[in-house]
Amino acid sequence: MKVILFTFLLLLSVTALAETASEQSLADYRSVGAGPFNAETGKQLWLSVTKETERGIERSCTDCHGNNLNLSGKHLRTGKPIEPMAPVVTSHRLTDKSKIEKWFKRNCKWTFGRECTPQEKGDLILFIQQQNK
Repeated sequence: MKVILFTFLLLLSVTALAETASEQSLADYRSVGAGPFNAETGKQLWLSVTKETERGIERSCTDCHGNNLNLSGKHLRTGKPIEPMAPVVTSHRLTDKSKIEKWFKRNCKWTFGRECTPQEKGDLILFIQQQNK
């Protein structure tokens, strides 16, 4: 019984961390004029294909992370495994605001050839959060 209670409390605390960091990020994006955010728009961005201008290579978030965020992915170039994006599967997703920004900066530049706007980041966060359902 104690193990079950401890596990439940641990899951609640991890969920609270994820909501806190992602909510802080969303508040930051709102402070610069972004919003309201939309998970469906985030999904469309996730699935969109962008053509790299230098080599003409098409890229999408799904290339590395896949269509199902509850499953593992694999980096297209390095082959490195990527843990599932869904916070319900990978408990540390969206729990660290600085990591959220680090990965948005890196992945948006690699995938879209530019940094994502605050609006796009907010839409993507909502889309990723909804993969819990």
